[in-house]
Amino acid sequence: MILLELFLVFFSIGLFTFGGGYAMVPILKTEVLSRGWMDEALFIDFISISESTPGPLALNMATFIGTEVNGISGALVATLGVMLPSIVIIMLVAAVFNKAINHPLTQAALKGIKPVVMALIATTILFLLRNLLFPTTISWPLIDISHLVLLINLGSFYFGYRYLKKKPLHPMILIGVAALAGIIMFSF
Repeated sequence: MILLELFLVFFSIGLFTFGGGYAMVPILKTEVLSRGWMDEALFIDFISISESTPGPLALNMATFIGTEVNGISGALVATLGVMLPSIVIIMLVAAVFNKAINHPLTQAALKGIKPVVMALIATTILFLLRNLLFPTTISWPLIDISHLVLLINLGSFYFGYRYLKKKPLHPMILIGVAALAGIIMFSF
Protein backbone atom coordinates (compact mmCIF):
# COMPACT_ATOMS: atom_id res chain seq x y z
CA MET A 1 0.00 0.00 0.00
CA ILE A 2 2.85 2.40 0.83
CA LEU A 3 4.40 1.74 -2.58
CA LEU A 4 1.17 2.71 -4.34
CA GLU A 5 0.94 5.86 -2.21
CA LEU A 6 4.57 6.74 -2.99
CA PHE A 7 3.96 6.22 -6.70
CA LEU A 8 0.78 8.31 -6.76
CA VAL A 9 2.31 11.18 -4.75
CA PHE A 10 5.38 11.39 -6.97
CA PHE A 11 3.38 10.83 -10.15
CA SER A 12 1.10 13.76 -9.29
CA ILE A 13 4.10 15.93 -8.42
CA GLY A 14 5.75 15.00 -11.71
CA LEU A 15 2.53 15.66 -13.60
CA PHE A 16 1.60 19.02 -12.10
CA THR A 17 4.98 20.65 -11.47
CA PHE A 18 6.46 22.91 -14.14
CA GLY A 19 9.75 24.77 -13.89
CA GLY A 20 12.20 22.19 -12.63
CA GLY A 21 13.24 20.83 -9.27
CA TYR A 22 13.05 24.02 -7.23
CA ALA A 23 9.49 24.64 -8.35
CA MET A 24 8.70 21.14 -7.10
CA VAL A 25 10.11 21.61 -3.59
CA PRO A 26 7.13 23.43 -1.97
CA ILE A 27 4.65 20.83 -3.21
CA LEU A 28 6.95 17.98 -2.27
CA LYS A 29 7.51 19.45 1.19
CA THR A 30 3.77 19.68 1.81
CA GLU A 31 3.15 16.11 0.62
CA VAL A 32 6.06 14.51 2.48
CA LEU A 33 5.69 16.33 5.79
CA SER A 34 1.89 15.99 5.92
CA ARG A 35 2.22 12.21 5.53
CA GLY A 36 4.83 12.03 8.31
CA TRP A 37 7.40 10.42 6.05
CA MET A 38 10.11 12.64 7.56
CA ASP A 39 10.59 15.84 9.51
CA GLU A 40 11.56 19.22 8.08
CA ALA A 41 15.23 18.92 9.12
CA LEU A 42 15.68 15.67 7.20
CA PHE A 43 13.80 17.13 4.23
CA ILE A 44 16.25 20.06 4.13
CA ASP A 45 19.17 17.63 4.36
CA PHE A 46 17.72 15.73 1.38
CA ILE A 47 17.58 18.96 -0.63
CA SER A 48 21.27 19.55 0.11
CA ILE A 49 22.23 15.97 -0.73
CA SER A 50 20.11 16.03 -3.90
CA GLU A 51 21.87 19.18 -5.09
CA SER A 52 25.27 17.68 -4.30
CA THR A 53 24.76 14.50 -6.29
CA PRO A 54 24.71 14.21 -10.09
CA GLY A 55 21.34 14.34 -11.80
CA PRO A 56 18.18 16.41 -11.68
CA LEU A 57 16.95 17.59 -8.29
CA ALA A 58 13.48 16.04 -8.77
CA LEU A 59 14.86 12.58 -9.48
CA ASN A 60 17.37 12.72 -6.66
CA MET A 61 14.74 13.89 -4.17
CA ALA A 62 12.35 11.14 -5.28
CA THR A 63 15.07 8.53 -4.91
CA PHE A 64 16.19 9.68 -1.46
CA ILE A 65 12.67 10.12 -0.10
CA GLY A 66 11.56 6.78 -1.56
CA THR A 67 14.54 5.09 0.08
CA GLU A 68 13.73 6.72 3.41
CA VAL A 69 10.08 5.65 3.23
CA ASN A 70 10.44 2.08 1.93
CA GLY A 71 14.02 1.18 1.04
CA ILE A 72 15.14 0.28 -2.47
CA SER A 73 11.62 -0.56 -3.69
CA GLY A 74 10.44 2.84 -2.41
CA ALA A 75 13.27 4.54 -4.29
CA LEU A 76 12.39 2.77 -7.54
CA VAL A 77 8.66 3.47 -7.26
CA ALA A 78 9.07 7.15 -6.29
CA THR A 79 11.63 7.74 -9.04
CA LEU A 80 9.44 6.04 -11.64
CA GLY A 81 6.45 8.05 -10.42
CA VAL A 82 8.16 11.41 -10.81
CA MET A 83 9.70 10.49 -14.20
CA LEU A 84 6.75 8.88 -15.93
CA PRO A 85 4.64 12.02 -16.51
CA SER A 86 7.59 13.85 -18.07
CA ILE A 87 8.38 10.95 -20.36
CA VAL A 88 4.78 10.69 -21.57
CA ILE A 89 4.38 14.46 -21.96
CA ILE A 90 7.69 14.81 -23.83
CA MET A 91 6.73 12.01 -26.21
CA LEU A 92 3.33 13.61 -26.89
CA VAL A 93 4.79 17.10 -27.29
CA ALA A 94 7.52 15.84 -29.61
CA ALA A 95 4.88 14.27 -31.84
CA VAL A 96 3.00 17.56 -32.32
CA PHE A 97 5.65 20.15 -31.40
CA ASN A 98 5.85 22.08 -34.66
CA LYS A 99 2.09 22.51 -34.89
CA ALA A 100 1.45 23.13 -31.20
CA ILE A 101 4.25 25.50 -30.20
CA ASN A 102 2.98 28.42 -32.25
CA HIS A 103 -0.68 27.84 -31.47
CA PRO A 104 -2.22 30.78 -29.53
CA LEU A 105 -3.58 28.48 -26.82
CA THR A 106 -0.15 26.94 -26.25
CA GLN A 107 1.44 30.38 -26.03
CA ALA A 108 -1.29 31.55 -23.65
CA ALA A 109 -0.80 28.48 -21.44
CA LEU A 110 2.96 29.04 -21.31
CA LYS A 111 2.45 32.69 -20.38
CA GLY A 112 0.08 31.62 -17.63
CA ILE A 113 2.52 29.08 -16.22
CA LYS A 114 5.49 31.48 -15.92
CA PRO A 115 4.24 33.45 -12.87
CA VAL A 116 3.31 30.24 -11.08
CA VAL A 117 6.79 28.82 -11.64
CA MET A 118 8.34 32.06 -10.38
CA ALA A 119 6.18 31.96 -7.24
CA LEU A 120 7.08 28.34 -6.51
CA ILE A 121 10.79 28.97 -7.01
CA ALA A 122 10.63 32.09 -4.81
CA THR A 123 8.81 30.10 -2.12
CA THR A 124 11.57 27.48 -2.22
CA ILE A 125 14.25 30.15 -1.94
CA LEU A 126 12.49 31.71 1.06
CA PHE A 127 12.00 28.32 2.69
CA LEU A 128 15.68 27.42 2.32
CA LEU A 129 16.82 30.89 3.37
CA ARG A 130 14.64 30.80 6.49
CA ASN A 131 16.08 27.45 7.52
CA LEU A 132 19.61 28.58 6.80
CA LEU A 133 19.43 31.87 8.70
CA PHE A 134 16.93 30.91 11.41
CA PRO A 135 17.24 27.20 12.18
CA THR A 136 14.97 27.42 15.22
CA THR A 137 11.23 27.25 14.77
CA ILE A 138 9.97 30.70 13.84
CA SER A 139 6.47 31.25 12.55
CA TRP A 140 6.71 33.17 9.29
CA PRO A 141 3.26 33.15 7.75
CA LEU A 142 4.53 34.05 4.27
CA ILE A 143 6.78 31.02 4.15
CA ASP A 144 4.26 28.45 5.33
CA ILE A 145 2.53 27.26 2.22
CA SER A 146 -1.16 27.80 2.73
CA HIS A 147 -3.68 28.33 -0.02
CA LEU A 148 -4.11 32.01 0.82
CA VAL A 149 -0.38 32.72 0.81
CA LEU A 150 0.07 30.83 -2.45
CA LEU A 151 -2.68 32.93 -4.04
CA ILE A 152 -1.07 36.14 -2.77
CA ASN A 153 2.32 35.03 -4.16
CA LEU A 154 0.85 34.08 -7.50
CA GLY A 155 -1.09 37.32 -7.76
CA SER A 156 1.95 39.40 -6.83
CA PHE A 157 4.15 37.71 -9.38
CA TYR A 158 1.50 37.91 -12.07
CA PHE A 159 0.74 41.61 -11.65
CA GLY A 160 4.41 42.42 -11.09
CA TYR A 161 5.31 40.58 -14.27
CA ARG A 162 2.59 42.30 -16.28
CA TYR A 163 3.55 45.76 -14.97
CA LEU A 164 7.32 45.32 -15.35
CA LYS A 165 6.88 44.00 -18.87
CA LYS A 166 5.23 47.28 -19.85
CA LYS A 167 7.19 49.67 -17.64
CA PRO A 168 10.62 48.43 -16.48
CA LEU A 169 11.79 49.71 -13.09
CA HIS A 170 15.33 50.11 -11.88
CA PRO A 171 16.37 47.13 -9.69
CA MET A 172 17.12 49.45 -6.76
CA ILE A 173 13.51 50.65 -6.77
CA LEU A 174 12.31 47.05 -6.72
CA ILE A 175 14.64 46.23 -3.83
CA GLY A 176 13.50 49.31 -1.94
CA VAL A 177 9.82 48.47 -2.41
CA ALA A 178 10.47 44.87 -1.33
CA ALA A 179 12.35 46.07 1.76
CA LEU A 180 9.51 48.42 2.68
CA ALA A 181 6.97 45.62 2.19
CA GLY A 182 9.07 43.36 4.43
CA ILE A 183 9.22 46.00 7.16
CA ILE A 184 5.46 46.47 7.02
CA MET A 185 4.70 42.74 6.95
CA PHE A 186 7.14 41.57 9.62
CA SER A 187 7.05 44.51 12.04
CA PHE A 188 3.39 44.31 13.04
